[in-house]
Amino acid sequence: MSVEVDGYGLALFNVEGTIYVLDNTCPHAGGPLGEGTLQGEIVECPWHGWRFNVRTGERPENPDFKVTCYPVEVRDNEIRVMLPLASDKKQT
Repeated sequence: MSVEVDGYGLALFNVEGTIYVLDNTCPHAGGPLGEGTLQGEIVECPWHGWRFNVRTGERPENPDFKVTCYPVEVRDNEIRVMLPLASDKKQT
């Protein structure tokens, strides 16, 4: 699932009841990872097939390529994602 929160594009994944959250933007060409195909703990970008581990953000084929993973807490049926402070956000 793809969502936007406070200007952050996030990709949410449920792997056997555990929620993982990644940056929604594939570093290859900007594809929406939250719209990709999930097999086990590996998501495949829908645009060009780059794959990432939703637990670590690493690309299995080349761990030098990573996407940001965000800490998650599920409390009272709410998914809470720990985002950086607005002052820490990269300027684009």
